[in-house]
Amino acid sequence: MGEGKSFDFSGRLANLYEKISAEEVDALLITKIANVTYFSGFRGDSSALLVGKNFRKLLTDGRYTEQAKRESKNFQIVEQTEGLYKKLVEEMKASGCKKFGIESLDMTVAKSDYLAKEIAGVELKSVELDTLRQVKDAAEIACIKKACEIADKAFEKILDFIKPEVSEVEVAAELEYLMRKLGSERAAFPTIVASGWRGSLPHGIATDKKIVAGELVTMDFGAVFNGYHSDITRTICVGKASAEQKKIYNAVLSAQLYGLEVITAGKSGKDIDEAVRKILEDAGFGKNFVHGLGHGVGLEIHEEPRLSKLSKTEKLLPNMIVTDEPGLYFENVGGVRIEDTVLVTQGSAEPLTHSPKHLIEL
Repeated sequence: MGEGKSFDFSGRLANLYEKISAEEVDALLITKIANVTYFSGFRGDSSALLVGKNFRKLLTDGRYTEQAKRESKNFQIVEQTEGLYKKLVEEMKASGCKKFGIESLDMTVAKSDYLAKEIAGVELKSVELDTLRQVKDAAEIACIKKACEIADKAFEKILDFIKPEVSEVEVAAELEYLMRKLGSERAAFPTIVASGWRGSLPHGIATDKKIVAGELVTMDFGAVFNGYHSDITRTICVGKASAEQKKIYNAVLSAQLYGLEVITAGKSGKDIDEAVRKILEDAGFGKNFVHGLGHGVGLEIHEEPRLSKLSKTEKLLPNMIVTDEPGLYFENVGGVRIEDTVLVTQGSAEPLTHSPKHLIEL
């Protein structure tokens, strides 16, 4: 549950049944854990859903049957004892269905081959279910806001911890400890702390490198609340920033703030990325922005929709949640990234992370 609100499972299941009709399949086999959780409420692993017009089954093992009964009131719980896919074969045969939609982007070739071999005459069709999770309900938004609040509070506290001779991994460990104390289930992803020259690595996971006075330090981290993620990046300077560091920082900040203006319902992921990218190109830094502007956030830290050159999202919708994270990277020199988790609305995006974005000089 999220901040006094209930997840809209009836609406989710209605969308799932519409998908079954649209894909012209008899039933869906759902194996991606994020989607198992989304449609059933079950938060364990090693499980799958079978959903047809007249049945809804959650298959799991003895470690999770009690949990599944508590969390998945809309599903019949089926316990397997000899292997998940062996039990799936039994249940798929017993259903009488002849055409199943499967999540081929999640399922291995070996597993899909096993199903096809064991169930003669059954057609397996690839379906995409992740897009059904793009628009968040009120409870999901509340959970993500709480995860953002936890990350914001951790950032405020970590500023007192960062100083010369402290290592990146110590900063990461302290950030994760702070978030856990504040209510996070775990870190949303391996915490990025990249100082000095390592700031040029967009995914510079923390190392034993010690922070040096005068360096920029980029921290990319997030919390998890009720299964929902937050994602925030802030870059600070340990000591006084140089004129060049300020120039780079201000360019990224201008792009990030512009992103909040152009991330609006009705625009495509490609157009939004292109608009923000042009800000950095016009500042002479086009080649130094090497990734997309943002991605969806929810039960997964990276999910649909995407804001990038390769985005397939033709139109953002209200209540989608995405990141706004331009960055500039200079090999062997360093880099700057500033990121908020934001809520898509009909107007300017609503930032859900609220940590200061002016250049902090410790």
